[in-house]
Amino acid sequence: MEDLLLKCNIHNNKKLKMFCQDHSQLCCSDCVLLNHRQCTNLALISESVKKLSQDMQQLSNKIQTIISELNEFKSMQESSIQSVEGSYSEKLQEIRELRQQFNAALDKLEHATLKELDETKIALQTSLKKDVDNCSRLKDELQQLGEAAVQVLHDKSTKELEFIAQRKCIDKVQESESYLKENNMKVQSSIIFKANINIEQYLSKQSSLGKIIDSMQSLTLEMNTDQVLTVKRKSLYNVKISQDKIKNCVKGMCSLPGGQVIVADRNNKRVKMLDQHYNVSSHCDLSSSPIDICQITSSEVAVTLGGSDVQFISVSNGQLVNGRRLRLPHNAVGIAHHQGLLYITSHNALYHYTLTGALVKKLYEDTRDRNTVFKCAVSPAGDKIYATNHDQHKLITLATDGTLISTFTDPELQNPECVHITPSGQVIVCAFKSNTVIQVDHQGKKKLATLASQKDGLCEPVSVCYNINTDQIIVEVDDSIMVMDLQ
Repeated sequence: MEDLLLKCNIHNNKKLKMFCQDHSQLCCSDCVLLNHRQCTNLALISESVKKLSQDMQQLSNKIQTIISELNEFKSMQESSIQSVEGSYSEKLQEIRELRQQFNAALDKLEHATLKELDETKIALQTSLKKDVDNCSRLKDELQQLGEAAVQVLHDKSTKELEFIAQRKCIDKVQESESYLKENNMKVQSSIIFKANINIEQYLSKQSSLGKIIDSMQSLTLEMNTDQVLTVKRKSLYNVKISQDKIKNCVKGMCSLPGGQVIVADRNNKRVKMLDQHYNVSSHCDLSSSPIDICQITSSEVAVTLGGSDVQFISVSNGQLVNGRRLRLPHNAVGIAHHQGLLYITSHNALYHYTLTGALVKKLYEDTRDRNTVFKCAVSPAGDKIYATNHDQHKLITLATDGTLISTFTDPELQNPECVHITPSGQVIVCAFKSNTVIQVDHQGKKKLATLASQKDGLCEPVSVCYNINTDQIIVEVDDSIMVMDLQ
């Protein structure tokens, strides 16, 4: 160990003997000759020891702190590598699904065009067949009358029969001439197709099916995090299904890019998927009551089950399917996801996990009450974590290392349950006891607006989310959800 410490990095056969204060470097004799001849503050290490200003124990502690930070950063980057791989596969599937949608749209256009082609062919053939049948009929009738007329003349019948034959022949000739005049066709019938060249011209002008950007680039897009949300209309949708045995309690919600909204029904121990019209299109049953939910990918969510489990659920062929499960060494209450990392609360602490369930760090803890760290959310930039302190009526804002940035209280923030962040960084909180949904500034220091209250029909709301597909805010109301359209 002593040889390792004294060995010169440049000349392995030389020992470190000098210290250059000008460059803050340890030197051997060759180093002095090559690089430090002009330096004025050279001293023997034996002399510099007398001026040692930093305690070795402090330095050792600092090294351990940096090693811990490096390990944490390494773990985050390793998780990000997994996230990149996962998001690549996810986006590859999205692109293929988009192509399938385009193919389906083209198939629909082709089907409509072929249907029109078939209808035109049938209409033309029906009309032409009618003309052919009329011509055949008139020709046959004229031939029969002509033969009868010849027979009358040949038999020298009575003038009365000759007159009758003449009139019938004249009438049929006039009928035939009128028919030919009305249906005189100088151009042979056929079908003409004029292609919609706008489709091909539009596609030929496109360079790709969409734009590919990484998440760091997306953070550079301009976001007005404190733009006040304004509600213009509210609607109620019932999310109860026939299998529900008791009253719904939607403890968590999130929306997926495909247009679905996933809700966690605590009382009936199930997760439900709502379509674009907020009708329940699928559901899956759980072993325990769900407490919170967050989006993982465009087709996967994670649900906390109240005990110590986190259940992953996927959307496959329009149905919800239970997937893998994580078991944690503490209660799992609130959950949020950001760039391949999970943030999970346990009533009074906030933990940082990888998607595989490896603990990165306990970020924050407050043991002064039962539900001091209840639900959580992460800012789009990943630089802030928001958590509700249910028992002490607070919203706390943390840095990513768990440092407390701010604490917010307000008369309309009594027993806050859920906090949600929009893609633009706007902070929305629903409060159980004060029957409110409010917007807080991104610093977590002041209220910007009251979005809904008891006068709007709210009664002890426990979950709120922003629908990324429709620009709507959704809040739980008994067996229903209240959907608020924004201006």
